[in-house]
Amino acid sequence: MGFVKSAWKVLVAIKDGLVLLAMLMFFGLILAALSWRPNPAAVTDGALLVTLDGVIVEEPENSDPIAALLGGQAPLKQFRERDLIRAIDTAAQDDRIKVIALDLDSFMGGGQVSLQQVGEALGRARAKGKPVYSFATFYSDDAYMLAAHGSEIWVDPMGGAAFTGPGGSRLYYKDFLDRFKVTAHVYRVGTFKSAVEPYLRSEQSPEAEEALLAVYRPIWDNWQATVKKTRPKADLASYIADPAAAITAANGDLVKVAMDRKIIDKAGDRTAFGKRVAALAGADEDEGPGAFKHTSLKDWAAANPAKTGGDEVAVVTIAGTIVDGDAGPGTAGGDRIEELLHEGLKRDNLKALVVRVDSPGGSAFASEQIRRAIEQYRARKIPVVVSMGNVAASGGYWVATAGDTIFAEPSTITGSIGIFAVLPSFERALAEYGIRADGVATTQLSGQPDILGGFNSTVDTLIQGSIEHDYRRFLALVGKARGMTVDQVDNIAQGRVWDGGTARQIKLVDRFGSIDDAIAEAASRAKLSKGGYAVHDLQTEPDPFEQLIAGMFAPTEDGQQQGRGMVARLAWQQRAVLGQALGDMQVLSGAQGVQAWCLECSGALPPRSIAKAEAGWIAMMLQR
Repeated sequence: MGFVKSAWKVLVAIKDGLVLLAMLMFFGLILAALSWRPNPAAVTDGALLVTLDGVIVEEPENSDPIAALLGGQAPLKQFRERDLIRAIDTAAQDDRIKVIALDLDSFMGGGQVSLQQVGEALGRARAKGKPVYSFATFYSDDAYMLAAHGSEIWVDPMGGAAFTGPGGSRLYYKDFLDRFKVTAHVYRVGTFKSAVEPYLRSEQSPEAEEALLAVYRPIWDNWQATVKKTRPKADLASYIADPAAAITAANGDLVKVAMDRKIIDKAGDRTAFGKRVAALAGADEDEGPGAFKHTSLKDWAAANPAKTGGDEVAVVTIAGTIVDGDAGPGTAGGDRIEELLHEGLKRDNLKALVVRVDSPGGSAFASEQIRRAIEQYRARKIPVVVSMGNVAASGGYWVATAGDTIFAEPSTITGSIGIFAVLPSFERALAEYGIRADGVATTQLSGQPDILGGFNSTVDTLIQGSIEHDYRRFLALVGKARGMTVDQVDNIAQGRVWDGGTARQIKLVDRFGSIDDAIAEAASRAKLSKGGYAVHDLQTEPDPFEQLIAGMFAPTEDGQQQGRGMVARLAWQQRAVLGQALGDMQVLSGAQGVQAWCLECSGALPPRSIAKAEAGWIAMMLQR
């Protein structure tokens, strides 16, 4: 009878699950029907309204409704950099668009290279005679880098501007691990491979500080130079040097500080801003005060799709952490990327390949898997050009060695040529409670690595030897690709990160340029005429069912996702530390294997997965 009862409970649980799934699909279809709008690609004469209520990324990831539910908030919207640039560039050429209105009130940022590229597109539109007006309650580094390319920068009277620059703290776990008597077994190569320092130290090492400062300083200099070029009258230097003095002198009025220093042009609420745009775009009387005639970014993009047909330059994107398996988009699953590349080889019209890398690395195995798949193109005499985005470090650079030439930007973070592995053991923690591990072994590796009884010297030698072998392989790959000896590569490797400008000087990068420059170079190498080819993305199509379910958790078009003021915005940015801590714990578990991962580079990517990180912590707590 006990078996029958258990079986019945299982059947009831399955039935309940199917009913819940059916209900989700039913209500999802109702939601889709209610939110449907006819002719979504309709274009209205007036403004192009670019509402960036999310983050700019290289490759949007699939929505995870479960993470949104556990995390207690809807997922951030993700705007693909290339789609955004194409929309702005096509609007600049269209007489129906009179002005570009940039709504940055809920903009959560992007990598500096992405921001620079989108900003330059705004600058091109402005040069074509299209005014660019931006509005936000509060401007921080990322939002201001975009707004600075515009004609007028508006701020709400309750807002302001403040700039932080790159950098910040990270967590170090040695004292925590010692307190709970957990042993972190770290295997690494590289003086500067600081990704493992949190498990070995209580603070940052001098080598790590030296390396990171050497990267952050030129990137921050590039940010200031870009803003200075686009806003020559703005006095940012004194404000950045001593913000406390400036704010105190203005009695805490951040808008006054920004206006006095010509950082902001106009102070006014959303209605006043709308009237300013309406003066060029035309007022939309039906929508009330401050409304103006416009076409949304989504509708404009639908009306201006990318060119297709004819000879093709394919683009494959390696974005996010490189992991084993089918993960992604937004995460570079080795199996998934390999399959995309294999499918690309079947396309008769494919004449060249651009590999867009925006990744701090990850699994060494998956990185090599992707590199081998790219090498198949070169074996067939198909030109391969690598384009680095915000970050192309460690495993991201491993992948880049398969290219004929490498493009980057001065603010790209790259290098970090080194690998590591981390495994925990709990023999000290168990001994504290009188628990001992014992048994028999038929070889020196029986039961090893033993997370309960501790590691022996044989397994330590095995893993460290494997790490050193893979590091030498990494050096050899870089040396072959860059025309350098292994010793020459080793001198600039050792896990050290470099900014794009320095990377070019030490021959890790060939040329500066955007992804469009890389595409043009690939087409030239394939002997394709200018404008005589299409760009085809080798990408994973989104799952319709996932999109349907995720849409039930998504915010409404007009809903704001984040707080607008200074305190709310700066506090939100710091929530990214949750994702960092979760990633650190996953590395410590050892389940991810040998890593070619620049953990300290992850901060250069937009914090797209706050809800997912928080959901991960909740899931960990529920499993206890």
